[in-house]
Amino acid sequence: MALKIIGKLAATMLLGGALAGCIDVNVDVEVTSETTAKARLTQLMSADFYEIVQQDQGDGEEGSENDGFCDDGELTENADGSASCVITEEGAFADLTLGDDNQSIKFTSAGPGLVRVALPTEDMRDAMDGEGMDADSLQMVEAFFTGHAMTMRFSGLEVVDTNMTLSADKKSAETSIPFVDFFKGELDLPDEIYAVVRVK
Repeated sequence: MALKIIGKLAATMLLGGALAGCIDVNVDVEVTSETTAKARLTQLMSADFYEIVQQDQGDGEEGSENDGFCDDGELTENADGSASCVITEEGAFADLTLGDDNQSIKFTSAGPGLVRVALPTEDMRDAMDGEGMDADSLQMVEAFFTGHAMTMRFSGLEVVDTNMTLSADKKSAETSIPFVDFFKGELDLPDEIYAVVRVK
């Protein structure tokens, strides 16, 4: 469960499988040079749903949507029953996968000292393509996911171009994707979420 979390949650919810909701996802990518970056993925899961995940893993069922939660990260179980999973990576662009089988964040040169960081949204949109949502499913979505979102943040010495929200100091750009709006089809996602970052 990493950068494709939205699509996985959508499929899980709509197919009526094991519940995996009540999650906030934060992705922070800092470009450190023309070939390297630091990346951090944080997933925050509420107590109720973390308990379900634990029960599901304890059953030892193969193929569960929740099998292997936080296998690639640092798991912290909080006193209130909630849990967080943090995956931290640093190095060459090609080595930054944040727990995915394939690299989801794309890095390309945008000129001398400039790197374009992008997250294509095709997989997110495809997860919902043709998947109708009846009234009961919509109620579940609103109950489980209201107030929860995926937040992306790209940073470096300076962000020179982006379709995200630029910070006041122009060193980072951020966007938030509310899960409920996504599931209800109320988001007009661009083909990719991107920022062009100056690294020197």
